[in-house]
Amino acid sequence: MGLMVTIAPNDMAFAHAADTPTSAPLLQVQNLTKHFPIKRGLLNRTVGHVQAVTNVSFNVRRGETLGLVGESGCGKTTIGRSILRLIEPTAGRVIYDGEEIQDLPQSALRPYRKRMQIIFQDPYSSLNPRMTVEQIIAEGLIVHEPELSALDRREKVYGLLKSVGLAPQAIERYPHEFSGGQRQRIGIARALAVNPEFIVCDEAVSALDVSVQAQIINLLMDLQKERNISYLFIAHDLSVVEHISQRVAVMYLGNIVETADTRELFANAKHPYTRFLLDSVPKRTPDDAHNRAKLQGEPPSPINPPPGCPFAPRCPLVMPACNDALPPQDPMGAPGHLVRCPVVRDKEKAMAK
Repeated sequence: MGLMVTIAPNDMAFAHAADTPTSAPLLQVQNLTKHFPIKRGLLNRTVGHVQAVTNVSFNVRRGETLGLVGESGCGKTTIGRSILRLIEPTAGRVIYDGEEIQDLPQSALRPYRKRMQIIFQDPYSSLNPRMTVEQIIAEGLIVHEPELSALDRREKVYGLLKSVGLAPQAIERYPHEFSGGQRQRIGIARALAVNPEFIVCDEAVSALDVSVQAQIINLLMDLQKERNISYLFIAHDLSVVEHISQRVAVMYLGNIVETADTRELFANAKHPYTRFLLDSVPKRTPDDAHNRAKLQGEPPSPINPPPGCPFAPRCPLVMPACNDALPPQDPMGAPGHLVRCPVVRDKEKAMAK
């Protein structure tokens, strides 16, 4: 499945993300790698690996939203779940508020479970259909704040429902009684219950109608302002990422190929893959479906990725050096603009002379 790129209709009323916060990083990800073993045969032997994520590095500051965008299967969700230790990373470092957490035993992770939460993609399957809204939202409170009485928990649930725009009467109802947007609000309330500082939004609006997406995005941004929450916002819709994120990281085949402030990226994208994504955004003309940019070939297999730049087999600018080794992320243009492309790097150097 390819990357989805849409333009928000005029009546969607998206809010816009504020400028990038300047505080020190809350989350630092350094050379994060996750390879899934492929096992076959009666003895269940490992015969290869799916290289889902390779040497990914980025920071997220307090109160900031970092958008992580790329095609389905590029490793975005794997990154989010590896950070939270919902799956175990193969290598790399995850530093949260100055503490390395990638090797902590599960017992020592408990305080971080409260500070780091996730909002899942599918509001239908992520809520237990046998539990009431009160039971769903109060789950984290029972685990992390056992000292609360049942009455105090209920009062807190009422407050959370109000904060996500749901009526107090919802407390006794079950998930099947709500629309998709309302269910996602319940999922957001569940994540907020333990007052997290950092939330992974894993395709949190992709399963919703376009008009409902705008409501949920605006809700997330309002909550961020009120609570100073940091988001890692995983998505494949560029228009949504543009509205909610202060910075954007673009992924291709398990690697981040470009990172920049949102305005800089959309105005001055440099990596050939990022430029393709932006060029492929629909312009809302009748012939648009036929005129959009298309990439040649298919993405390489993550089981056997190319030795150099992952985009080299499909890149119109490819040079022999691109096939030698994975290029570094080089600073180009505005501060914080990093690009993993030797061709663009050399071109920028030549223009600077």
